Amino acid sequence: MVAKIFTDGASRGNPGLAGAGIVIQCDDGKVLTHKEFLGKKTNNEAEYLALIIALKKAREAKIERVEVFVDSQLLERQIKGIYKVKAKNIFPLISKLREEKSFFKEFFISHVPREKNKKADALANEAIDERFS
Repeated sequence: MVAKIFTDGASRGNPGLAGAGIVIQCDDGKVLTHKEFLGKKTNNEAEYLALIIALKKAREAKIERVEVFVDSQLLERQIKGIYKVKAKNIFPLISKLREEKSFFKEFFISHVPREKNKKADALANEAIDERFS
């Protein structure tokens, strides 16, 4: 199975309360969504965690090939090796991400403008908001 995955991490403050939002569009027309409160994280930690969680969810759904869309240019470029990871708090996350990535037959990642990632963004923010409801 093939899927398009949209992820977003939100942090209110840097670091601050954070959430992950995930939309997985399967090639059979099925759409899976997930939101998760992440606790106190930086924005970049939230972006990485959202993608790690999304890849775990895709694997659970038996998806073999993924095309990932993120609105964090930093995340996309670090994963592609265009930018070096310099922040020590990101080292364990990129390591975990590489591990998750290895389970897929194909993995592609692209940067998209925020306007094309509204649903994942909304889910990430809902995860933070619902923490207080």
